[in-house]
Amino acid sequence: MAEANKDDTKPRPDFRSLSSFWPYALAQKGRIALALLALVVASAATLVLPLAVRRVIDVGFSGGEQRMANSYFLVLVGIVAILALASSARFYLVMTVGERIVANLRSDVFAHLTKLEPAFFDSSRAGDLVSRLTADTTQIKSTFGSTASIALRNGIMVIGALGLMIFTSPQLSAIVIAAIPVIVLPLVLSGRSVRRRARAAQDRLADASAFASEAVGAIRTMQSFGASQQTAARFAAASDDAFDASRSATASRALLSGVAIFLVSASVVWVLWTGATEVFEGRMTGGRLSQFILYAVMAASSLGQLSEVYGEISAAAGAAGRLGEILAMKPAIAAPPNPRPMPQPSRGELSFEQVSFAYPGRSLSALHGLSFKVRPGERVALVGPSGAGKSTVLQLALRFYDPASGRVVVDGVTGPEADPEDWRQRFALVPQEPTVFGVSVADNIAYGRPEASRAEVENAARLAAADGFIRSLPQGYDTIVGERGVTLSGGQRQRLAIARAVLKDAPILLLDEATSALDSESERAVQDALDRLMQGRTTLVVAHRLATILSADRILVMDEGRVVEDGTHAELKAHGGLYARLAALQFGLEAA
Repeated sequence: MAEANKDDTKPRPDFRSLSSFWPYALAQKGRIALALLALVVASAATLVLPLAVRRVIDVGFSGGEQRMANSYFLVLVGIVAILALASSARFYLVMTVGERIVANLRSDVFAHLTKLEPAFFDSSRAGDLVSRLTADTTQIKSTFGSTASIALRNGIMVIGALGLMIFTSPQLSAIVIAAIPVIVLPLVLSGRSVRRRARAAQDRLADASAFASEAVGAIRTMQSFGASQQTAARFAAASDDAFDASRSATASRALLSGVAIFLVSASVVWVLWTGATEVFEGRMTGGRLSQFILYAVMAASSLGQLSEVYGEISAAAGAAGRLGEILAMKPAIAAPPNPRPMPQPSRGELSFEQVSFAYPGRSLSALHGLSFKVRPGERVALVGPSGAGKSTVLQLALRFYDPASGRVVVDGVTGPEADPEDWRQRFALVPQEPTVFGVSVADNIAYGRPEASRAEVENAARLAAADGFIRSLPQGYDTIVGERGVTLSGGQRQRLAIARAVLKDAPILLLDEATSALDSESERAVQDALDRLMQGRTTLVVAHRLATILSADRILVMDEGRVVEDGTHAELKAHGGLYARLAALQFGLEAA
């Protein structure tokens, strides 16, 4: 409950947040113009109906002229046909406009997410972001589609009906117009409460979605620890929170609608009573009263629907605010106005110059004045205890973060001078925990080069010692490996990641414990492949495995974010420092 209260104190959604999405609507201006035309025609046909009804009552019934009445009924049929056709066209056009807008919006939000730096995702939940891409964009679709159409239709109907009511009977119209402020005032006063509760409901739903996404992604861990019941209970609690917030928002909107309907209906009854008195006293015909009542009902029902639309737009304002928060974020790692081109061909030179860095939200620095240089074609290994900053070096090299001070330089170009995408084209990464997507094996290998031919993909797999196990799969290279590659072993996923790096053919290779998930036999095969891959490439290796360290031209020993030793395996071992101690602890006799 405390969490819910906390979320309720967030800035309330503002209707102005919807204005940022007008460009998406303007892109569909042709279709919107046709929809508005259909809307006007349908509204006009509806407003003409009472006039025909009046003529039927006053001329046909009162005068007893059946032929005349029949002609008016035929006119009514024609008006209804026009109304049906226009309404059908309006529905199609409006719904397709909404679908197109939400498709473009989702694409832009997702594209923007892909440009944000990892620090943003470090503090965000994937489930919440997915909720914004799905539930919130759907709310926007409803607003720009059916809700906007309903609002415009009822707005036209209210204005048209009021104008024709005044033309029909100014006296009765005065009563209706006097009642409008009484009807509208509660809508305005309660709007803030509705918006606040709608935003809270959306946040609670995002919380439940985020928890579900996390739990499903860790299903094996959950079941191995026997935590299924407690996880289900936590999700049930999150769902109950979402329900409570949604119920509160729905209750506010229901109360709003109920009050509006009562006030509107009461005003109609008052008008009907006054009009009946006019008919009884001979100052108004029955047909004219019927015409006025029909217009009054139209105006009343339109106002009632506008009250519901108001609640929908309030909810959409909350959704727009949540999406706007994402779109308003500027990537911290972005191309400068005039990026410096990366030199061609690449030399593959990488250097860190007095680099200091602390992860966002952490007070302790991960790197302190770190300086080293990797020459073109050189193979350098980073070793050191956990937390020494080895993996941080790779993340800064890839510009997932920029240093707080100092410079990272590739081929003479510093990070902030270059376009991040051009910069990262110089690197191929094999991480410790490789990412495998739920597509085919061939698509996974070609992830960094989707235009690669099948022959190139298969050759990369052979170099990564992956071709053998791939061909043993049910559909070979076309086998779908499941989400996050759950159908593959850790070693198989690692070899796919190596094949992906082989295919990218970048001048600088980053290996982060690339053989850590392999058995001894696979490690030997993959190590041979890595040796071939590293030929002619600048390679930076984070590893504890002795075979990888021994093949390095230099070994940099890191401790507390600094390079404390630099040399070959033999030199460092003879020095008797930190490397010698780590080698003795980690590799035992093998290091001797």
